[in-house]
Amino acid sequence: MIKNNFILRTLTGILFVALITGGILWNHISFLLLFIAISVLSVWEFARIMIKAGKCQAMHRTSATGAALLFLSFTMYSVTYMPVAFSVYTLFLLYVMIAELYRKSGKAIENIALFFMGQVYVALPFALLNMSVIGESTNGTFAYDGTIPLMIFIFLWLNDTGAYCIGTLFGKHRLFERISPKKSWEGFFGGAAFAIAGGYVSSLFIDSFNTAQLIGMSVTVVAAGTLGDLFESMLKREIGIKDSGEIIPGHGGMLDRFDSAMFAIPAVIIYLYSTNMF
Repeated sequence: MIKNNFILRTLTGILFVALITGGILWNHISFLLLFIAISVLSVWEFARIMIKAGKCQAMHRTSATGAALLFLSFTMYSVTYMPVAFSVYTLFLLYVMIAELYRKSGKAIENIALFFMGQVYVALPFALLNMSVIGESTNGTFAYDGTIPLMIFIFLWLNDTGAYCIGTLFGKHRLFERISPKKSWEGFFGGAAFAIAGGYVSSLFIDSFNTAQLIGMSVTVVAAGTLGDLFESMLKREIGIKDSGEIIPGHGGMLDRFDSAMFAIPAVIIYLYSTNMF
């Protein structure tokens, strides 16, 4: 049973990495379709677990629609730099609040609060990726470059691998026992070492960033990604569930796979802007 589960996790893990890598590298359309799908499915899952926990009432379709509109708004803004790109999404937010006037649900505050939490916590990080992939080419047109999102996910995968390997072998000191009893400081530093090594190796092949910049990015990903993992663990512990879903065989749900990314992406965007790397 353990062997079969390990094989399943390995195969689905390989397919997952291939899908993310291929979607980012192929072109802007594949990037767009991939992360709209991830955003919509993740927000849908977030809404589902909150409904099952009795925290709010049905909001699957509303939340998923909001996630898609938010992503497309950032796509338009990254090309036009015009705030009007957010006009449709802003009107949709007003619609969500006005609609509660007519639902007579008795949970208006909870419904609206958790809708906005899903948009900010789940959908916004994926939408922010648009800010890292569109740049102006030498002839004045806009060009797609998936280097930054790819590096974010590579650093996340290296961090997860290093934390698991080192934590399993040497983990003794608990990182945050109240929230995640299995995580250790040894695993944290092991994951950081793997990611930093990945930053150094990447700098040998990527001309657009130097070694210090990529190592800085890797450290940012490790710190924020770890907090994202702990945050989702806190939510699951409060709700009383082990996995956020079962959409990825052997790996749990969408939130389980992207919890680190949902903190790491905004942190990297801030890091890039604050260090003038854009």
